[in-house]
Amino acid sequence: MNTLIIGILLPLVGTMLGSAFVFFMKKEISDRLQKTLLGFASGVMVAASVWSLLIPSIDMAGEICSVAVVPAVVGFLTGIAFLLVIDELTPHLHVGAQKAEGPKSKLSRTMMLALAVTIHNLPEGMAVGVVFAGEAQGLSLSAALAVSIGIAIQNIPEGAIISMPMHAEGNSRLKSFLIGTMSGVVEPVGSVAILLLAGVLGVALPYLLAFAAGAMMYVVVEELIPETAQGRHTNLSTIGFALGFVLMMVMDVLLG
Repeated sequence: MNTLIIGILLPLVGTMLGSAFVFFMKKEISDRLQKTLLGFASGVMVAASVWSLLIPSIDMAGEICSVAVVPAVVGFLTGIAFLLVIDELTPHLHVGAQKAEGPKSKLSRTMMLALAVTIHNLPEGMAVGVVFAGEAQGLSLSAALAVSIGIAIQNIPEGAIISMPMHAEGNSRLKSFLIGTMSGVVEPVGSVAILLLAGVLGVALPYLLAFAAGAMMYVVVEELIPETAQGRHTNLSTIGFALGFVLMMVMDVLLG
């Protein structure tokens, strides 16, 4: 139980550590560093989606379905659709963007920035929850911890990318830190929700694994990749992606 609690809370701790950078950094994050960090986060999420979620989904599905890839396909597309609906129904503003997405709203720029990050973090929490649920059905505990640690690591630079623009928007350093931290609270919430759902629908675990993969891939394709591909220094985002992908892949293989 202690390991489960630690695993669920690790991503939030990573976000808190990254958000705390606002107390120590006087200037905004440079474009070079931001692109590298966004690429790194993309690489971690893609590798986690493949090695930690989709492959285990297919392996598990062979025990309950004659065509093992069906749960992975259904779950993955459902996860994409789920995030697409949330994205369309929630007013939010991506970092560096001037125009908000979603329905028209009178919410402040700060609140819409926070909502954008919250949407981003939800799939990560779901991924952690579902791999720990899978631990009870054959996935190794070390593999589940690898996902939690990998997401926590990529949440550190992400936390900084959140809190620094918040401060640049005119918020105090403390408020920027708190907003960045609160955006990460959705991760343990998503983890617990998936754990409860998996407990009720144990046979659906292969679908839930692929669902979390689809939700994370939506964030990568819809948000992170477009941000890294704009303007200059896009080669740095590619390098960051490669480093993040390799790190998560190695952790999953060695710890799994």
